[in-house]
Amino acid sequence: MEYTPFSLLIDVGWISVLMVIGNALRRTIPWFQKLLLPSPIIGGLLGMILGPEMLGWIGFSDKMGSYTTILIAAVFASMPFSMVFDRSVRSGAKTMWSYTTGMFLLQWGLFILLGFILFKPIWGTEDWFGMMLPTGFVGGFGTAAAVGSSLDAAGADGVASSLGFTSATVGTIAAIVGGVIFANWGIRTGRASTVPQQLPKEMRTGYIDDFEARPSIGKATTNPSSIEAVTLHVGVIALCIMIAYYANQAISHFFPEVSVPLFAMSFVVAIAVKLLLNAVGGRDLVDRDTVSSISGGATDYLIAFGIASIIPAAIADYLVPLIVLFVLGTVWCTAWFFIASPIYFGKNWLERGIFSWGWNTAAVATGIALLKIVDPKMKSGTLNEYGVAYVGFAPFEIGMTIVAPIAVLAGWTMGLGVASVVIAILAMVAPFVFRWMPKDRQDTARRKITG
Repeated sequence: MEYTPFSLLIDVGWISVLMVIGNALRRTIPWFQKLLLPSPIIGGLLGMILGPEMLGWIGFSDKMGSYTTILIAAVFASMPFSMVFDRSVRSGAKTMWSYTTGMFLLQWGLFILLGFILFKPIWGTEDWFGMMLPTGFVGGFGTAAAVGSSLDAAGADGVASSLGFTSATVGTIAAIVGGVIFANWGIRTGRASTVPQQLPKEMRTGYIDDFEARPSIGKATTNPSSIEAVTLHVGVIALCIMIAYYANQAISHFFPEVSVPLFAMSFVVAIAVKLLLNAVGGRDLVDRDTVSSISGGATDYLIAFGIASIIPAAIADYLVPLIVLFVLGTVWCTAWFFIASPIYFGKNWLERGIFSWGWNTAAVATGIALLKIVDPKMKSGTLNEYGVAYVGFAPFEIGMTIVAPIAVLAGWTMGLGVASVVIAILAMVAPFVFRWMPKDRQDTARRKITG
């Protein structure tokens, strides 16, 4: 069938309906509430089952998988306008930086190397196969889209995206199920700073009934008589993506052997646009919360389209190594939670550890949802520490998403794995060398290490 603008309308319409159905299921069915499954995941799974690759009841176009390339570019183009850089420094934030950076880079490095040491010799998988675990687990759906689409464009033919989104889906389920189990264990054993009765209703159902409690999703920076604020903000993001696309076209024209992912170029262009706005007095023209809302909407569609476009046949071809990969990944994240968290965070390790478990296996949003189980009033300071630490961690997270597919295309995959492990170890020993940890954390770390 010929692809037309109405094909796009049908694809977006169907995936939107499925997300609304997912929202209704989350709101009304206790099982979905217990799992805390986001509506885009539910909608994406329904799309995969009902779509042309399985039951064929919904006629998605064959271009549906390519939407994730533009959506992830929108997410990255939004980042420079929505990030907050706090200059304050706290000892807890330093330790959190060391912990999160080590956790992130170790997962990438170890599983990239496992791809060469274990999976390629036994199952004959590609050099990048081990990368699919951190792509979906600690990376999440955004990284799965970014890395997967880049590898697909280089010849993976949809396999990388399918594996990446499968990894992200499995990681999300593992995060929620494991997180609820760990939280209940922590509460029963007295490791939680406060013991909540239950999660707030809006957290379980995904719907905010109290009108007064509904937060604003942004502030208007323009008068509608000139231009609607949403139009301006969407336009700025779209402009960044368009410039990035033309920049990539120019690079490909003059250097045919060079391939820069669209999301990476969009991020660079957005930084340039933000700096330009600051230079001409337009620092406040773009509202951070509005951009974050647009980015969040793009992420929802990214997740739903990404899961719906999974090719089950591609997963079936890698079924056994995938199962082994996910089991090893879950075991690794569990070991990190129980061993590393007490060492770095001392007697109040549960709150910080369970938050980190959530995004080590899925996403920061999942970590926050789990944190609210053991710290419903957010008194532990976990998010404050993470917010400050993220300033130093962001270059590693964003950089890995950009560098990983480039390393694969350049044949440097193993080198990336080795470098990641080395940098992770350096980050992890920093609190001990520079004495960043408070005394109670140092004592706990000393007991854990010496036994």
